[in-house]
Amino acid sequence: MLHRPEGPTADDLALTRRGLAASALSGMMFAAYAPAALGRSADPIVTSTDGLIVSEVTYPAPDGFALPAYVARPDGPGPHPVVIVASEIFGVHAYIQDVCRRLARSGYAAIAPAFFVRVQDPAPLSDMRAIQEIVRAAGYEQVMGDIEATLAWAATQPWADPDARGITGFCWGGKVVWQAVARFDAFDAGVAWYGRLAPDTEATPEQVAAGQPWPVDLASQLKAPVLGLYGENDRGIPLETVDRMRAALVAGGKADSSIHVYDGAQHGFHADYRPAYDAAAATDGWQRLLTLFNHALGAT
Repeated sequence: MLHRPEGPTADDLALTRRGLAASALSGMMFAAYAPAALGRSADPIVTSTDGLIVSEVTYPAPDGFALPAYVARPDGPGPHPVVIVASEIFGVHAYIQDVCRRLARSGYAAIAPAFFVRVQDPAPLSDMRAIQEIVRAAGYEQVMGDIEATLAWAATQPWADPDARGITGFCWGGKVVWQAVARFDAFDAGVAWYGRLAPDTEATPEQVAAGQPWPVDLASQLKAPVLGLYGENDRGIPLETVDRMRAALVAGGKADSSIHVYDGAQHGFHADYRPAYDAAAATDGWQRLLTLFNHALGAT
């Protein structure tokens, strides 16, 4: 089971019949669910592509890398509000692709950049240590550059609304949401799913430095509302750090940003392919996401 944002060692587990069907929807990027976190009885949500346009694209990042991304949008001229989807540590695997399709079904053009593939696609790996090394190689400046490139590419697409842009992310990507909304004034809203907020009290100086900038230190710099969705029983994100972030938001005058904690929920409660999936919390969190995005971005 995956209880922490960076992940413990996990079993490589078999896909269910429904999961195998879902994997057939994928293409260029890893066409299944990340085996390092897949539950034995996983029955993941599978969102049809009917009425959607789904594509796999590349565009130039600031360092010259041809950045791959998965795109799902409504079948229609638009322009549609844009939502960038920042993945978990497993990259753009079947679950993240399905999140994009869910957003597209709600009227958004969703784009999930493959932040980690400069080194290797972590999605098909089951060795958590190897995955962690790949993820560590994606530093803050590279990731922010990839987001900037994604925004720039979207601005050239006739189906994308240049005045309505949001970002959501899960686990590792949840932290990225806080960082990106503090960095760029292009975003109208963000939704962070159980991303780390502050270093552990027992973190070494090296670990603290490696995680910078921490969301708790960026609270006053947020340029748009951010909704944080967290689990009470997340072993990697103590509630003490959630309280610190709430206090930082108040001190920074960011009354339009908030954090909701789900009683009894674990890390990864939205990830329907993991044992920690909590259907009630996931459903409520998704509705909160749509409420915020519909208000700030105005999907139709």
